[in-house]
Amino acid sequence: MELVLNTPGIMDAMITNRGVSLREVSQQQPVMLVFLRHFGCTFCREALSDISELREDIEQIGLKIIFVHMAEPDTALHFFERYGLTGAEHISDPMCEYYAAFGLVKGSLRQLFGLRSWIRGFQSIVLEGNGFGAEIGDASQMPGIFIIHDGEIRGSFIHQYASDRPDYLALARCCLPA
Repeated sequence: MELVLNTPGIMDAMITNRGVSLREVSQQQPVMLVFLRHFGCTFCREALSDISELREDIEQIGLKIIFVHMAEPDTALHFFERYGLTGAEHISDPMCEYYAAFGLVKGSLRQLFGLRSWIRGFQSIVLEGNGFGAEIGDASQMPGIFIIHDGEIRGSFIHQYASDRPDYLALARCCLPA
């Protein structure tokens, strides 16, 4: 997959909570880089729940999961622990510079609050119990997922709607180097 990042050297600038650049991590093993919506969003919480359930399978495939979020690191730790993702590696991006560099845009009203999102929101909030909360970051920011290996993007899932629910395992399996 050929996706050109908007900012050269961005993978070197993206430093995880462990003090290592995204490029360095991706040279050690493939990375599933998960750009989240704000932590108050039910779909962000749903993503954390889904990834928590699939974490072992994703890691067994050989990927390292790294989250990108818009909160302060301590706030993010609270959410990761709440969803059983204790010790998660993550990158804080409160200004959404990394989101933009990866081509993730601000959502339109339809993408964020259209009928599709309302229906899926009901499912996520009420039926699955993911809840919702105060905005912790830019509520218009769209999420996305990238598989990165050796500093190159090998695959991606770009959300068309805030309510999109990716198949994390299928993405992980289809995008690993041969």
